[in-house]
Amino acid sequence: MDINNKARIHWACRRGMRELDISIMPFFEHEFDALSDSDKQAFVRLLQCDDPDLFNWLMNHGEPDDQELKRMIMLIQTRNRDRGFVAM
Repeated sequence: MDINNKARIHWACRRGMRELDISIMPFFEHEFDALSDSDKQAFVRLLQCDDPDLFNWLMNHGEPDDQELKRMIMLIQTRNRDRGFVAM
């Protein structure tokens, strides 16, 4: 997926699991444009992971083996926590 195709990335952020949607969508909407290209690529790779894995990682029930994905999970968690809850 091309990091410049925001419509496609936005679509991929919609997971259908509320817990994932309230973590991933606000991060995309508020943070994606400010990410470096390498972080955008890591975010897109993260979106290609299975929902159960994403859920576990974002809820701190494990972590990805891939260090870039691990860093992206931590970035999502930190930025969402700093920004506070965003109603969907």
